[in-house]
Amino acid sequence: MVLSVSGVVLLGLIVFLFFRKDGLKLSHALVCGLFGFFLAGTAVAPGIRAGSESLASLLGGLQL
Repeated sequence: MVLSVSGVVLLGLIVFLFFRKDGLKLSHALVCGLFGFFLAGTAVAPGIRAGSESLASLLGGLQL
């Protein structure tokens, strides 16, 4: 649950920055949000979730 909340916050921040700096239109952001919403209901969603969790654990294990 923590990963999905932080992922949503991170992606929301990226969309906000695109909107402010790169000219992302509100309609584009809405389409991206709807795409993500409908993608979550497909058979691809568990693979995306597993990939994002493994990427998060990889990044969390890095020692700088």
